[in-house]
Amino acid sequence: MADVVQYRLERMVNELDDLERRGLFSRREIAEIVKQRRKFEYRLKRPSPLKQDYLAYIEYEKQVDSLRRLRKKSIAREAKKKMKKSVSDFAGVSRILDIYQLAVMRYKGDIDLWFRYLEFCRERRNGRMKKIDGPTIPCCILRVLAQVIRFHPKVPGVWIYAAAWEFDHNLNVMAARALMQSGLRVCPNSEDLWVEYLRMELTYLNKLKARKVALGEDEGTLINDHRNANEEQWKEENKDLFMSLDKERESRDVSNGLNEESKKKSDMFQEQGLIILRTIYSGAVEAISSSFSLRTQFFEILETINLAGSKEMQKEILSDIKRDFSAEPEYWDWLARLETIDPESTQETSTDMPSRLQKAVQLYEEALKFLPSPVMFNLYTKFLMDAIVSGEKPQNSEPFNDFEPTVGSLSHLLMVYEKAENMGCLTEELACQHVSLYLQLGKLDEARKLAEKFCGGKFSGTVHLWLLRVSVEMKYITRKCPSPSRADLLSVFELLRSILTKVAISEAEGLWLMALKFFSNHKQFFDKLVDISLVSLAKDGGSENGFCLSSAIVNFVLQKDGIQCARQMYKRFLALPRPGLAVYKNCIGLELNLAAMGDKECLSNVRKLFESALTTFDQDVNLWGDYYLMEIKMGTSETAAAVHWRARKKLKDAASLICAAQL
Repeated sequence: MADVVQYRLERMVNELDDLERRGLFSRREIAEIVKQRRKFEYRLKRPSPLKQDYLAYIEYEKQVDSLRRLRKKSIAREAKKKMKKSVSDFAGVSRILDIYQLAVMRYKGDIDLWFRYLEFCRERRNGRMKKIDGPTIPCCILRVLAQVIRFHPKVPGVWIYAAAWEFDHNLNVMAARALMQSGLRVCPNSEDLWVEYLRMELTYLNKLKARKVALGEDEGTLINDHRNANEEQWKEENKDLFMSLDKERESRDVSNGLNEESKKKSDMFQEQGLIILRTIYSGAVEAISSSFSLRTQFFEILETINLAGSKEMQKEILSDIKRDFSAEPEYWDWLARLETIDPESTQETSTDMPSRLQKAVQLYEEALKFLPSPVMFNLYTKFLMDAIVSGEKPQNSEPFNDFEPTVGSLSHLLMVYEKAENMGCLTEELACQHVSLYLQLGKLDEARKLAEKFCGGKFSGTVHLWLLRVSVEMKYITRKCPSPSRADLLSVFELLRSILTKVAISEAEGLWLMALKFFSNHKQFFDKLVDISLVSLAKDGGSENGFCLSSAIVNFVLQKDGIQCARQMYKRFLALPRPGLAVYKNCIGLELNLAAMGDKECLSNVRKLFESALTTFDQDVNLWGDYYLMEIKMGTSETAAAVHWRARKKLKDAASLICAAQL
């Protein structure tokens, strides 16, 4: 190992001498660079080098090379002349490429590492042959692309990256097309490959047309520009407003013949583009007949380009989508949202928006007749909420007052929620949205009645809906009077008890926290909540998964009544059969904070809590580590050594105790 490392370091001598000779680094800095490189080289030569070792070495070399370039620019600026390139200008990049090559050969299956390698080659423009006083850096990125395609032929992103390199950088359309077609043969079920292949072909066709336009042999592009179309339409409609000279009329007559010829050439490009789109579309549908998103992407691409017969092609795609996906809620949602978008206008007008919304709502209503389901109602309500939120006019909320079911109004949304309930498609999410909508509108009475109806019916065991109902009741009684009466408090408590005794503690975290906060200043009801919590914890054997209810109650008591009441409270929880580790740690932390201020009684309580916890969790390494660290900080060397000896004797994996103590 040492011989190999020394050999690699000796190969850097020419580069380091050049850096010192040109004044880029001092001798001390070069010695530090050699020291760091030796450390990294030894890491890479161990039996199982980590991926992080390679990345750390690469990052260090990037920083060194970046510093070299900055200092070179500074020296050239002071000398007021450009410095010639030498071996040190290319040695850093060459070394980074070598490290990347070693890394990807070690971790061939790490696709992220391959793409990092490719991006570095692209950023440094290492894609052509470069000569440096004899040595030659090969065509790096092409070689890496060939390797990654060989190791990962089933990854569509590899084929797309390779084709994009050939198309954008090498300007080799034939090679890019061959790569895309090879990728489609290997990965015929990749949507991204089909879409990017279509984009590439249309981009190439548009470049050919742009070249014709630049040469004066054609006009226009394949990209839809509705602003130009609108301008031409306006000029045609208002041509009487313009005063044309006789010379302009004559030139217009002469140019009519040229326009007809260029129009024929333009039609040729548009027809060719339509043929390409139709061919790729048919191949994609045949390969992935069950993909809805693929067809929508083809439709969206078709809307952005200007092709001959594009309207007919759009109708064909829409009919195919309806034939194959009319039983899917996503199809109806996409079709309805498509109606709200006007592709022929660059900005939405308030006069057109209601009519488009009306068409979208009609589609949703038709979908509900054909496909009544909770998913369809969920998509419908989301669309209406988006339409209301995006509305600029504040009168969107006014129809609620007279309850007129106008499109895009809140009343229409409420009618949809009621329709979902009547058709038996109401879910927990929709019910919560229905109640929340009344709350947002300030209709507290309606929200209270609705939440009571839902919680007394099919959603009687739904925690989220109960949480909403209890919050509504709390707002209702505090709205009447800032200090609620005993009867009001009792009604809220009975509501909470009816659900807290049925649901597991881990599921009712929000309800417990809301109840503890609401009744924190009402001792009688707070004590009853504590009794309910003790019974619930006793059912589970005292253990808690996720949410630690006992710790939350102890913290509330500590803030309200002080440390003595908090100690009495946590002793009640610790008396339960098999209390959880979380409550032990919370109590230990509470006593430790007081012990840090010099309270010896608290230190004694901490030791008692640790000993009590270790009787149940004697194999918990972190618990032993915390005990040991506490004795080091607050105890004596004898007590710390005793804890360490007991831990090594008790733990099956004693070596992990050292790691836990170090943390």
